Amino acid sequence: MYRTIRPSSGDDDEARPGDAEVRADGGVVSDGAAGSAAEPERDLVTRIKSALDRRFGSDFMESSVFWLPPFLLMGLFVYGAVIWNLLISLTDYERFENAPDYSNLDFEMYTRALADSGFIDAAINTLILLIAFTAGTLAVGLVLAILIDRGIRFENTFRTIYLLPMSLSFVVTAQFWLWIYNYNNGIANSLIGTVGLGPVSWLGNQDIVLYAIIFALMWQFSGYAMVVYLAGLRAIPTEHYEAAKVDGASTLKMYWRVIIPQLKGATISAAVVLMVFGMKAFDFLYSLVGGYRPPNGADILATKMVREAYANLNWAYGSAIAIVLFGMALSVIGPYLVYEYRRDNL
Repeated sequence: MYRTIRPSSGDDDEARPGDAEVRADGGVVSDGAAGSAAEPERDLVTRIKSALDRRFGSDFMESSVFWLPPFLLMGLFVYGAVIWNLLISLTDYERFENAPDYSNLDFEMYTRALADSGFIDAAINTLILLIAFTAGTLAVGLVLAILIDRGIRFENTFRTIYLLPMSLSFVVTAQFWLWIYNYNNGIANSLIGTVGLGPVSWLGNQDIVLYAIIFALMWQFSGYAMVVYLAGLRAIPTEHYEAAKVDGASTLKMYWRVIIPQLKGATISAAVVLMVFGMKAFDFLYSLVGGYRPPNGADILATKMVREAYANLNWAYGSAIAIVLFGMALSVIGPYLVYEYRRDNL
């Protein structure tokens, strides 16, 4: 039972809103008007924090002072720039005459790209480069890793030699291979000249120039693939090798049927990295010719994008090509992230 305490000076017998109720034992009963409004907010914040802690770990919110600032900066200057670039690609912005008009957005630049034979050729060359460069580099890297894993002599020396090209920049590599592919006194023509062939215009023949560039890129990145595969080979238990030998498998069958299938994770991770490097081959091509126009037959989307944007000042068209490249990169990285997420590696 409750009784109401009223002010002694009042003549009104009804309880007023400000009156407090007390229990018969002397305890005070609060009307809860002030606390009831704040309680749902506290419950909501608590539920959100608990959900984040369950999903990302118990120290997720406490560590936000460390990861939140770079996360916001990355979101603004990277993904914000991508969104801005997408908006520009939906305009007809060119040169510096006027600011982009965002009031009338359309897909005209993408339609223009599909009707542009130069864009189609560059897209085909990009796909050829990605596939041939990635497959060839993985194959060379796997062979080198197997040879080193089998304990050949001077293992450390060979490993250093194979890794050295990757430490070079695209600029240095391009100048190196420009000298090798020299028509008059390059090493490549000197070597094939010893067997009665050549000379060959490696960078002037549009039928072979793309493959000459792919070979140069393979030379630079095969050491990376070798390291990835070597780490995968060293992680395979020796019992697998011994079991294959006991079953009578030859060395070739042992690697083909037992060892190489266990390198699936290494292959996928190395392939993703190599494809990303292949999309960034603009530096190599620019350094090879010293301009935005690569040799005929070697134009890729990256070089065409920069040429349209900075040489022709077609900003909207260059942005559309950049978005296409961004979509290609997502098509490579996206499935890899899903694969790693399903393996609980993220």
